Amino acid sequence: MKVRINRTSKISPEKGLVENSMEFSVLLAHEIERNVLAALAEDIGGGDLTALLTPTARRALGIVTCRESAVLCGTAWFDSCLHHLDAVAQIRWLAQDGDTIKAGQVICEIVAETRALLTSERAALNFLQLLSGTATLTRVYVKAVAGTHARIVDTRKTLPGLRLAQKYAVTCGGGTNHRLGLYDGILIKENHIIAAGGITPALERARSIASGKVFIQIEVETLEQLAEALDQGATMILLDNMDLAQMRQAVGLNAGRAELEASGGVRLDTVRAIAETGVDRISIGMLTKDVRAIDLSLRHTEG
Repeated sequence: MKVRINRTSKISPEKGLVENSMEFSVLLAHEIERNVLAALAEDIGGGDLTALLTPTARRALGIVTCRESAVLCGTAWFDSCLHHLDAVAQIRWLAQDGDTIKAGQVICEIVAETRALLTSERAALNFLQLLSGTATLTRVYVKAVAGTHARIVDTRKTLPGLRLAQKYAVTCGGGTNHRLGLYDGILIKENHIIAAGGITPALERARSIASGKVFIQIEVETLEQLAEALDQGATMILLDNMDLAQMRQAVGLNAGRAELEASGGVRLDTVRAIAETGVDRISIGMLTKDVRAIDLSLRHTEG
């Protein structure tokens, strides 16, 4: 399955978890529309007063330039913002989602109605800068573990209302999506285990709920819990805040029976060492939670 957002998009999410809910491309198309309508309504309200300084029907040429090295993401959101205000605006991308772009590089050329370009540019750039920030940070972590067995995975620690957008950005950076939400996978965490009465009853109950339709993952904090989960046939296990020595022991104890995911306190200066313990996945909340927007500029002149 390929994600087809627009003619410049070339990234597809890794097969697996996101496909358990529904076709990702369909989900994303609806999400782009929802995101953009909300952003424009928030920004424009009853009308853009400052744009009234310009005459109607005037056309402008807009140029988007990157001011720092980054991974581009969010072109479909950008396009949608402008096309909602000028349906015939011409947008020519010189780079695609997932491409590495450099400081000083022109990445987009636009011909549009001047008022539409003025009114839409902030919302359009907000999406492009934020999603490029997520993709760029993800790429940094993916490169940090290159050559190891581990994959970089996102979490549900996303900005409210922008989950699918940010998860798409993670794939553009080379990362892997975890579950989209509470509805398309079961992740049994510490409080679930306590509420269910232990690891064994929690797994038993989860299997009856999942019925083979969604994945089941369970969090463990000790090697003893890991052993119990493995004895109960767990196939996806999250190692919560274990140190490197414990992770290495966990990998040995697991012996390939389950997919192991390291989580908790992962930083750029520690991710390589974590990957070298032999875990299969490393989940990182800051990919989508602690995002620094990429510095992009949109300048236009009268056409």
